[in-house]
Amino acid sequence: MTSPTPPLLEVEGVVKRFGPVQALAGASLVVEAGQVACLLGDNGAGKSTLIKIISGVERPDAGALRLNGLEIELSSPRDALDRGIATVFQDLAVVAIMPVVRNFFLGREPTRWWGPFKRIDMRTAKEVALRELREIGIHLADPRRPIGTLSGGERQCVAIARAMHFGARILILDEPTSALGVREAEIVLRFIGLTRSRGVGVVLITHNAHHAFAVGDTFTILQRGRSSKAYRKQQLTFDELLTHMAGGEELARLAGGFTITRPG
Repeated sequence: MTSPTPPLLEVEGVVKRFGPVQALAGASLVVEAGQVACLLGDNGAGKSTLIKIISGVERPDAGALRLNGLEIELSSPRDALDRGIATVFQDLAVVAIMPVVRNFFLGREPTRWWGPFKRIDMRTAKEVALRELREIGIHLADPRRPIGTLSGGERQCVAIARAMHFGARILILDEPTSALGVREAEIVLRFIGLTRSRGVGVVLITHNAHHAFAVGDTFTILQRGRSSKAYRKQQLTFDELLTHMAGGEELARLAGGFTITRPG
């Protein structure tokens, strides 16, 4: 009897403290290939800390990270990238005044010649950048234009396409639609769907329940550093997702503990 294929990434019972502050108190998350795992929660719930642990910025105090079923320890963001874990943070790590093509590679430009005579192969860089951007629906006449002239949604897509080009198997997106209008958010969400269809496991961190429900396959809610049960899309309605995100069950328990005394 063959064992089932392990998930791309499994985070189990992760704990993280910063001095007296406990940021995570047993957070868990499962990321499957070709699925979007939504990580939801209020400000201060521990989402940013969990992202930093998965991307190698921070190391957990306890708990386990498994990649394809094998337990790993990430020593740095470079270590995470080498293992195929790429993170697109809210600031996108782009330089607004630099050309799109340079931002697409950003330190990993193709080169030609050798030794002290090595130089960037701009012809190859432009061809690759244009091809990758065309595949996601961004058509640029000149990839040498500053990336700051693109819309917010287009910049998000460039950052995601860059991660995909360099071999991301697990893509972590930190609030990718938070500062975007409806049209731009639609572009990013459509591209997230395309990324999923290529077999990449996507972790989507968002406050927007509509965006999460539109593209998500599973939903994990963090509350006070702890993760709730992971729900599959077919297990709950949009209204139920809203209730879980708002802490509805806890609010109901609190409400049940209050009594109102009427004067007189």
